[in-house]
Amino acid sequence: MIPEITVTQLGEKLKSGEKFVLLDVRELPEFAYAKIEDSRLEVLPLSRLASEGADALPESVTAREIPVYILCHHGNRSMQVTTWLMRHEYKNVFNVRGGIDEYARQVDPSVGVY
Repeated sequence: MIPEITVTQLGEKLKSGEKFVLLDVRELPEFAYAKIEDSRLEVLPLSRLASEGADALPESVTAREIPVYILCHHGNRSMQVTTWLMRHEYKNVFNVRGGIDEYARQVDPSVGVY
């Protein structure tokens, strides 16, 4: 079972002062269409993670101290990354079900859709 949060839960967390990492694994050109603006956002395209492996992970993720919410366009790539991190013994990782598309449609339309 892959741990997940809903886009509504993510929206609540973004409004909070909670410490976490929002790891966006979309490819860089996708950011021109839709992006969540938040200081807790880390960008790591799946293609880079695939080529560099764990060396590509940001320090905020490798510290393993705080939750990591993994986001992509629709939730498929983020599910792959969540699964991969769990196989590497990360315990506090969560797929954002529905991705940024669902987030924009249900929580914050200003994010944009594509």
